[in-house]
Amino acid sequence: MPPFSPIRAGRGFQLAILLAAATWAFDRAAAGDSARPPLNVVVIVSDDQGWGDYGFMGHPHIRTPHIDRLAAESLTFTRGYVPSSLCRPSLASLVSGLHAHQHRIVGNDPQLPPELAALTAAERVRDPRWLTLRRDYAANLDHSRTLPGLWTAEGWLAHQSGKWWEQDWRFGRFTHGMTHGDPTRGGRHGDEGLKIGRETMRPVLDFLDEAQRASKPCLVFYAPMLPHLPQNPPERLLERFREGAPSELVARYWAMCAWFDESVGVLLDGLDERGMRDNTLVLYVADNGWTQPESGEIPSYGGPRGKRSPYDGGLRTPILLRWPGRIAARREDARLASSLDVLPTVLAAAGIAAPGELPGINLLDDEALSSREAVEGAIFDHDATLPTRPAETLQFRWMVTEEWKLILPERARAPEGRVELFRIVEDPHESRDLSEERPEVVRALRERLDGWWDPGASGSP
Repeated sequence: MPPFSPIRAGRGFQLAILLAAATWAFDRAAAGDSARPPLNVVVIVSDDQGWGDYGFMGHPHIRTPHIDRLAAESLTFTRGYVPSSLCRPSLASLVSGLHAHQHRIVGNDPQLPPELAALTAAERVRDPRWLTLRRDYAANLDHSRTLPGLWTAEGWLAHQSGKWWEQDWRFGRFTHGMTHGDPTRGGRHGDEGLKIGRETMRPVLDFLDEAQRASKPCLVFYAPMLPHLPQNPPERLLERFREGAPSELVARYWAMCAWFDESVGVLLDGLDERGMRDNTLVLYVADNGWTQPESGEIPSYGGPRGKRSPYDGGLRTPILLRWPGRIAARREDARLASSLDVLPTVLAAAGIAAPGELPGINLLDDEALSSREAVEGAIFDHDATLPTRPAETLQFRWMVTEEWKLILPERARAPEGRVELFRIVEDPHESRDLSEERPEVVRALRERLDGWWDPGASGSP
């Protein structure tokens, strides 16, 4: 061993200091500093798509190569859920990180008093009482605490396109957007924003260019009305699916899923072409599920056990997270995820403080994921009371664990409903009700559901 040298020791100390400083700088750049990481976020939301209706989820006919590639590059949760199986409350939960009974957007529309219900649609949109009713219902959601509100409060840019119910994009605290929300011009759930994906991708791509010119982090909320009705896919896609489908109606739905996938490909390619791939967190989720009838007229809510139902056909969705170099690609087939997790995950990644306690978790926190035992939610009437009292329009509460799925009907709103229990992993299509065979499981899960939200408790909304 060479003799001790204070010069060598000093140089070693200096080297250690330099190494520590470099490590500290790298860690701060990676984890975020007071200047925040140069992170962009793209939230992709499909509209009315069944949880198994993707290539990567094993569908034998539907081909979704762009979403499949995204899934292969992502942390992919195949057992993701939305808390409510109707689009407006589901989207409000996505952007707020709160359950519907907390943010109080429990249905798509407010209930009409008799004097407004008696009017024609044309008369109603010109009636100031109706405009006030719509505005008051949208105001249930505190937009300062939503994802776009928290993002743009940092001085960053955010773009809205596609489905959007809460007035216009400015009301939603975006800096850019497409939806005007004016009922006298057909504004209700997206209006001009619903052109995205079906007619054009230009507004989103132009926004990416503008954000790059401004050198500001950007948030893209891409929620096209796809594969939602009307099912009018391009003939080139429909022809591809006719041979293998049991009916023309089914072929149309499959083609709509492919059309949506193509639009996702345009958006992802747009990130790559602008050199934004590596500093962009991409999240994918569906707003609610869907089951496609094979014949006849398609109801607004599709076939049974899909949209608006408490079954996995309406509630389950894959949830994908891609952030190259930061999130390891892997498939999670056992652990549970929720769309309520999108807000806390994005806030943590971007270094933004969360607005108080949230029911969701940061999906990049492995400890939080491992300790999660269940996800839950509730189904409400299509129309909400004003002032909004969630317990009054509640139809079902539900809870899913690693093994079980419990559905509890609210008798006043779902008189035909019954308590149902499924061993959900073994029975993903909920075909065998085990509630009478396993009453002890029903009791235990019911107690946990009441602990989450008991609508019959004193003071419950």
